[in-house]
Amino acid sequence: MLRRLHSEQPESFAFTPANQAWAEAQITKYPEGRQASAVIPLLWRAQEQEGWVTKPAIESIAEMLDMAYIRVLEVASFYFMFQLQPVGSVAHIQICGTLSCMICGAEDLMEVCKEKIAPTPHTLSADGKFSWEEVECLGACANAPMAQIGKDYYEDMTAEGFAQLLDDLAAGKVPAPGPMNGRFASEPLSGLTSLKEYDSGHTKYNASAQLATDIGDTVKRIDGTEVPLTTPWVGADGTVAGRSPGKAQPPKAPETPKPAAKQAEEAKKASKAPAKKAAKPAAKPAAAVAEVEEKAPETLGAARDGGADDLKKIKGVGPKLEETLNALGFYHYDQIAKWTEAEIAWVDNRLKFKGRIERDGWIDQARTLAEGGETAFSKKVDKGNVY
Repeated sequence: MLRRLHSEQPESFAFTPANQAWAEAQITKYPEGRQASAVIPLLWRAQEQEGWVTKPAIESIAEMLDMAYIRVLEVASFYFMFQLQPVGSVAHIQICGTLSCMICGAEDLMEVCKEKIAPTPHTLSADGKFSWEEVECLGACANAPMAQIGKDYYEDMTAEGFAQLLDDLAAGKVPAPGPMNGRFASEPLSGLTSLKEYDSGHTKYNASAQLATDIGDTVKRIDGTEVPLTTPWVGADGTVAGRSPGKAQPPKAPETPKPAAKQAEEAKKASKAPAKKAAKPAAKPAAAVAEVEEKAPETLGAARDGGADDLKKIKGVGPKLEETLNALGFYHYDQIAKWTEAEIAWVDNRLKFKGRIERDGWIDQARTLAEGGETAFSKKVDKGNVY
């Protein structure tokens, strides 16, 4: 199936403040330089917020993760869980069309979709409330036919019951998920043949359906108001558990003790090795930048006669961020190299993802490049090894 971006796109995208905080915290799961690993959770959060993955959302996430736009588009278009076109404002219906569901009546459910929603998949209903599609096996074969609506499964459905379910959703109701024929879970249709004394725990529904019913969460999209924020490794002060403030990584697992003989051998080698250079001090945490009273740096209305420098040679500056810096009036390495702490705060407060100036060491890199030198990162850029 050819997956392309929808022909009509919104002008812009921005995470809600709570979702932005969640997204930034997710990035701290991954080692420095590997922030691109967060692309799937961030795309999913964007879809939960907007209903579908828009072009502006892909561009925004690419900038947050310092990825080329095409790389994020590749991920969004590869995984079918990402919707690349508008979906119903109330619900997007996913009908399982694989063998078990098909022989148990999935085609009847799709006919209901064609009649009550739209004749073709991925098309909004006339009122904009619903959309639908056929999907591959969702793993509820014992309860066929079934559909996923929002976050939950609706199982053991009939065409008549499914039509009523859509009417209830359209009316603002949230039908209980799970089996629609009275089954508790996936026991035999004829009833239990063993474990007849089993007590379901005094709940009306199975655990998944009971929780969804209790909190009314079935078709609710994530909007960032969920509590707790699912990043427990990040403290209230922005530090990561078990690590210094400048290191946004989860703590490492303890190492397995080495045998005594191995330790003695390594100690002997270490005594003969030349002394290592002192480590550079840890970068100042992003929170400290925000406390500095900001001062606007000197800017330019346009690049000098020789043309703008390639700011993408600075590690941490991607194509979108280069555009942002140019728009702020920064075109050359020597401009960035002269930023003071107060000027860093000024620039930092005008970037979507704060703290990267000091975390990625822009000033030192810019100073080296302004003097005609090279950095390890700029060498990679020159060789075309950065995407």
